[in-house]
Amino acid sequence: MARLPTLNSPFLLGFDEIERALDRVTRSGSDGYPPYNIERLPGADSRPDRLRLTLAVAGFTREQLEISLEESQLVIRGKQLEDDRERQFLHRGIAARQFQRAFLLAEGMQVLGADLVNGLLSIDLVRPEPERVIRKIDITTPEEPAK
Repeated sequence: MARLPTLNSPFLLGFDEIERALDRVTRSGSDGYPPYNIERLPGADSRPDRLRLTLAVAGFTREQLEISLEESQLVIRGKQLEDDRERQFLHRGIAARQFQRAFLLAEGMQVLGADLVNGLLSIDLVRPEPERVIRKIDITTPEEPAK
């Protein structure tokens, strides 16, 4: 079945990339693991506000986690090794599974760094204020050439 374009208004010219990004986000369906928080942190002095993305990754070591920036997606992966073959569980209620969680970043977002403390992986992001540029466009008529 063909999918109708989401952004099909004649006033939205050049937004094809946004539509493709929306498609990626909706297709990457997530099961909610690992749970995460997103919080806004006030900027100090004249620095812009920051965002902190915190994922609950208890049981994962630093070596088992990977953070990458793929195009405009921040991708977090967790890989646990199955070393429980010699262990005999009477009850196994703690999940030990791999995961991949992706977040679509707005244009200009930068990753400042990441910390792993007490089973919480925190990733700090910032979007510097874009420089405002105003450009005047000359209007020509058939009688006079463009400047």
